[in-house]
Amino acid sequence: MKNKNTFYKSGITLVVSLLFFCQVNFAQHSNLRAGIWRGALQLNDSTELPFNFQIEGTKFEIINGDERIAVDEITFAPYDSVYIRMPFFDSEFRIKMTGDSIMKGNWINHAKKTKNTIPFFATHNESKRFLFIDAKQPETNERYKVTFEAGTKDQYFSVGTFYSKEGKTNGTFTTETGDYRYLEGYSSNSKLMLSCFDGSHAFLFTAIKRNDSLVNGQFYSGISGHENWVAVKDERFELRNPDSLTFLKPGYSKIAFSFKNLEGKMVSLSDAEYKNQVVIIQLMGTWCPNCVDETKFLSGFQAHYSEKGLKAIALAFERTDDFNKAVELVSRLKKRFAAGYDFLITGKTGAAQASEALPMLNAVMAFPTTIYIDKKGIVRKIYTGFYGPATGEAYTKYVEETTLFIEKLLAE
Repeated sequence: MKNKNTFYKSGITLVVSLLFFCQVNFAQHSNLRAGIWRGALQLNDSTELPFNFQIEGTKFEIINGDERIAVDEITFAPYDSVYIRMPFFDSEFRIKMTGDSIMKGNWINHAKKTKNTIPFFATHNESKRFLFIDAKQPETNERYKVTFEAGTKDQYFSVGTFYSKEGKTNGTFTTETGDYRYLEGYSSNSKLMLSCFDGSHAFLFTAIKRNDSLVNGQFYSGISGHENWVAVKDERFELRNPDSLTFLKPGYSKIAFSFKNLEGKMVSLSDAEYKNQVVIIQLMGTWCPNCVDETKFLSGFQAHYSEKGLKAIALAFERTDDFNKAVELVSRLKKRFAAGYDFLITGKTGAAQASEALPMLNAVMAFPTTIYIDKKGIVRKIYTGFYGPATGEAYTKYVEETTLFIEKLLAE
């Protein structure tokens, strides 16, 4: 006769099997209605961060401006429970259905060690991102110099670009270390309200409009981050050149490293595979939305130029010291974009440890940071941050300049 522990383990195995082998089909699942939904993360008693998502047939898409994030790792459990894992990041929703038009539960960001759980609710057939607002908005295209106050003494600058059309406002904030990706919301003659949710970013921006300025700006990042900000219209303000922020220390012209790839094999820049090749080194992490944008770009870019002698290597600085867990996270990202280049697990995390891992650099300021190396192994450029497709013209300029630079290195 089986003992109690054996029965317990068998039960656990059965539940896990039911969860992970369940076939997802929204059209056939009676408790998930097709159409538009309005979701919201409850940041505090009086502040919610809204976003929209769409369910059509077997498709589940999160909407942020022009971006659509397809979510396909979804399981059902007994008692109307639903588990939704985000595609790029180590986060998930754990939801309980109330009837067929209300969801309640939590969003859990596993990449964070503390304050990583936020209450969530959603209602069916609600397309307004921000409730209780007049949908009539003037059509505008505005550019601001933005000052964020991260603390009593700390300030940093950004370029805010926002455009309103057909009752919606889209845009983003571009900083010296990257952009805040796709923001969507509402702009009137008196206020600006924008939000974004992509599985890692959970951003809410509000401000009061006063002539050519934005005042009393509030920036919420999840439940733990809060900054004040102000802005003034400015068509000429520019941030520092991303090529100038991270550089080699005096006496260095090359970099060196050796880390394990996803199969556990040690890989070094000095390996024969990379000799006499133009190489792009990507310092990244799967928890970093700008890194995800860059990985999507690099995947196609490297594939296009690979036969001409371009190689890419990603150095992953994950928020875990568990090698197998890091491999799982990085493998998901690599598979998602069919990235045909090596991803190495550094076993380190954060900008400080990245700087220690590459001591020939003055400092790693941000993720991603991208290092361009010529056929002789000489570092020719180091680019801090990444201006993704949400930045519009900045992204177009980045793609054009990167293409010309790589073609020049390949021709040498």
